[in-house]
Amino acid sequence: MLLCVTGPMAAGKNAAADILAQRHQFAVVDADELAHDAAEQAKAQIVQEFGAMAAQRGIRLLREDGSLDRRAVGALIFPDPELVRRQEAIVYPQINRMFDEFIAARSGQDIAINATVLYKVPLIERIDCVLYVDAPAIQRFFRARRRDGMPAQQIRERFRSQRHLFAKYKNANADIRKVWNTGTREQLEKKIAAFLAGRRLRG
Repeated sequence: MLLCVTGPMAAGKNAAADILAQRHQFAVVDADELAHDAAEQAKAQIVQEFGAMAAQRGIRLLREDGSLDRRAVGALIFPDPELVRRQEAIVYPQINRMFDEFIAARSGQDIAINATVLYKVPLIERIDCVLYVDAPAIQRFFRARRRDGMPAQQIRERFRSQRHLFAKYKNANADIRKVWNTGTREQLEKKIAAFLAGRRLRG
């Protein structure tokens, strides 16, 4: 099975991916980690593309050690969909290659891809099903505040950018099932087990 685990910010998709790995022996790849590696490899292009704009707004795209500050890049681009598209055009080809390599190396094994926007890349056409993890916005907001310590306005902007996420996966003709993560981890484990059992019964 090739599964996509997705959902909006702070809904619990990382917890779901961990459950798939620990309880169901899925090989899990985190798209954020691939994106980090791809962005670091493409940091010269990113700085060239956005450096002048960042300087005008008092944002530093590079840390003191010369590595790319992805949070700073996010603060710059996420409010503007056009800037997001420009950044994606730089890093997505590299991410696609990394996905292909990960899958090819694990032939015959169940694989879960932990990714927010997999619907944007060609790999979505190969996915068997999508596990969409969600939770009420207010619950996600306080989770994000505790987890990331991000300013409230930045969280709200990220939420706005993801408000049509479920519909975008539906529009990609993905076989999708929503699981609500509103309680304990044990409750989420049971919901995921039921999702997998149902999916396997359907073939």
